Amino acid sequence: MRVLPGSIFSEMRTLLALILTLSLSGCTHLFFQPQATEYLTPDRIGLHYQDVYFPGSEGQMLHGWWLPAQGKAEATVLFLHGNAQNISTHIASVYWLPAQHYNVFLLDYSGYGRSLGTPSVAGALQDINSAMESLLQRADIEHDRIVVLGQSLGGALAIHYVAHSPHRENIKALIVESSFTSYVDIAREKLDAHWLTWPLQWPLSLTIDDTYSPLPVVSKVSPIPLLLIHGDQDKVVPLHHGQELFAAAQQPKEFWLVPGGAHIEAFRHKHYQERLVQYLQLIFAPATSQNTQH
Repeated sequence: MRVLPGSIFSEMRTLLALILTLSLSGCTHLFFQPQATEYLTPDRIGLHYQDVYFPGSEGQMLHGWWLPAQGKAEATVLFLHGNAQNISTHIASVYWLPAQHYNVFLLDYSGYGRSLGTPSVAGALQDINSAMESLLQRADIEHDRIVVLGQSLGGALAIHYVAHSPHRENIKALIVESSFTSYVDIAREKLDAHWLTWPLQWPLSLTIDDTYSPLPVVSKVSPIPLLLIHGDQDKVVPLHHGQELFAAAQQPKEFWLVPGGAHIEAFRHKHYQERLVQYLQLIFAPATSQNTQH
C-alpha cells in the first residue's frame, strides 16, 4: 500500500472538508466570512461617531457606525463592505469622507461584528433596506441626498438593492468598486483556481442561488447615476467583471479603471478620493450649474 506524502494527505483532507462544507452550505462561506472581533473604533483614528443599533432581516439587532460630516453635510453615504471581517477593518475605505463634508453610515450585515444573526444574500439585502430606513428616520440628514457605496460583495449587494429599492427616490448615486457579475461566475472562478477544487467548479456551482446576482439587474439602476471602479490588477475579482457590469448598465454611467490597482484599493489613494469628491459635487450640483458645465 502506497503511503501518501504528508502534504498531499493534508490537502486531500482539506478537500474532503471543503466538499462537505460547500455541499451543506451552498457555498455560502465563499461569500460571507464574518468576524466578531472589533479591531478599532473610529475615535482611535480621530473621528467622532455614534454606535447605531436597528432591527435586521430576522428581527435581530444589527450594528453600524454613524460618522457625522465635519461642518455642513453635503450628503450621506451608506457604505456596504466586502465579504470578510467587519466595519472595523473596512472603515479604511471611507474614514476620509467626513472631512470632505459627507456623513457616512457603515453597516455590518447579520453575523458581522456586533450584528446578530446568520449572513445570507437575501438577508443582507434586507439588512441594507433596514439600514436605509434607519437613515430615513434621522432628522439630521437630507433624505434626498443619499449615496450608496459598495465594495466587492457589498457592491454586488448594492446593485441589486438599488435596482429594486423601495427608496430609490432617496438615492442620488450608486458607487461600486471591485464587484462581480454573478455569484455563480465568481464561485466557479475561485474553484477553478486550485487543482484540488477545479473538478468541483461545475457541480458545486449548481448549489449556488444566483437569484440576486447584479448582472441581470444592473440596467435597472438607471436613471440613478452609476459609477463603477475596478483595478486592472485585481486578482480577487478580475477586471472583466467590472467591464461586463458596465457594458450591461444604462446611462448615466461612468467607469474608472485603476491602473496597477488591486482589490478595493482605489480609495487608499488621495487622487481617487479627490476624484470621488468632484464626482459627487457634480451629482449634487443644481441643474443650472450642470447645464452650464456641459
